[in-house]
Amino acid sequence: MVRRFIIRLLLCLIGVAVLGGGAFYLVTAPDPLPESHWAGLGAPDLANGQMVFWAGGCVSCHAAPGSEGDAKLTLAGGLALKSPFGTFHVPNISPDEKAGIGTWTLAEFGNAMKRGVGPGGQHLYPSFPYGSYSRMSDKDVNDLYAFLKTLPKSANVAPPHELPFPFNIRLALGGWKFLYFSDQPRVALAKSDDKIKRGQYLVEGPGHCGECHTPRDALGGFQADMWLAGAPNPEGKGRVPDITPASKSIGGWSAADIASYLETGFTPDFDSVGGSMVDVQQNIAHLPAADREAIAAYLKAVPGR
Repeated sequence: MVRRFIIRLLLCLIGVAVLGGGAFYLVTAPDPLPESHWAGLGAPDLANGQMVFWAGGCVSCHAAPGSEGDAKLTLAGGLALKSPFGTFHVPNISPDEKAGIGTWTLAEFGNAMKRGVGPGGQHLYPSFPYGSYSRMSDKDVNDLYAFLKTLPKSANVAPPHELPFPFNIRLALGGWKFLYFSDQPRVALAKSDDKIKRGQYLVEGPGHCGECHTPRDALGGFQADMWLAGAPNPEGKGRVPDITPASKSIGGWSAADIASYLETGFTPDFDSVGGSMVDVQQNIAHLPAADREAIAAYLKAVPGR
């Protein structure tokens, strides 16, 4: 009797484990948008795609380390991004058919950008900031995809990520997405005109400013109540500054000061931009003045921390 009871108990436990595992997979499985979602977007606007390219800072991570000038437009990858979870090696996203994304369809590219799902149906690591890109419009994704196709090809193949257990298990990323992935606004603004709304789109979406300027918890998710309030530098030294209106560094700047800084790289005190922000500022300088003013207006409208 005791033996039979133990066997039944074990079978029940196994059944519960199987059902639980199945439920977990269903809840956390990759969830790409269907092909039909990406149909009918019309002819891409390459000029807009170029602006989205600069707003998204693609060259900052995907250009080969040390490249300068036009060489930055060859998105060969290879940059090593150090993090508390291991080292991520940025991939080649040039139009090369073998090493890059030359054979990707718009649907595959769009699902990588907005759903964090690769062409093979696998979860992508959030070192690629799809958590921000999920807020991008389908039109901007379509235009960016077309613009990337016009850039030079590279046959460089980036090395695989160097991640210890359990961070090397992609299946677990489904759980991370369940906890943190969302395409909703990062902050609710009581008053927002069209300029602030445009700034919110640029900062929270393609600009992915919060990826560096917002602190994270132990699992790498944003601390939502500390949006843009500054964070430890993930690569070790220093701290990424608070850029909310309560910031000791830029809280006293006017919207015009912020817009000028994004254009010229000079602070109101005639200091110059430094560190990794150099690339960010140079990218944003390509945008129309109205977009830099919109970013500034949004940064003055977010809650101070």
